[in-house]
Amino acid sequence: MDIKIRKGIKKDLAEVLKLIKELAKYEKAEKEVIISVKDLENDGFGIHPYFWFLIAEIDNEIIGLSFYFIRYSTWKGKFLYLEDLVIKEKYRKKGVGSLLFEKTIKVCDELNCNGMSWQVLDWNKPAINFYKKYNAKISSTWLNGKLTKEQLQEINSK
Repeated sequence: MDIKIRKGIKKDLAEVLKLIKELAKYEKAEKEVIISVKDLENDGFGIHPYFWFLIAEIDNEIIGLSFYFIRYSTWKGKFLYLEDLVIKEKYRKKGVGSLLFEKTIKVCDELNCNGMSWQVLDWNKPAINFYKKYNAKISSTWLNGKLTKEQLQEINSK
């Protein structure tokens, strides 16, 4: 299996969205995906890109994705935030995830980041075990907070 890892380009976005939806389905949150290819195009390839991605492919078939952006920690400085690492189901446990993750680590180093962070669901044991192979720290103390677009609009309309 000849796996190629490369930087993502605009024409990949339809397949990227399919992978995002595949991950959301796996995480039992498929209906949460509201983003479109046009949104991805505007946000990733506009004047100020908000994200970048790496693609894993075999024979020009996209089989995996590492989707990331830069976040800034007031304590630690610049971090690469890995939003999604997803491999098509039939290609899992074949080393694709490791290749993508390790290439993402290289990108992190090339960008001179002070670290890399991500989230993993507490029930996703295969993913937790994958990250632990890299000696990653998985926190059980930080809780996630968020406001939806609708909540923001409601607050701002007061």
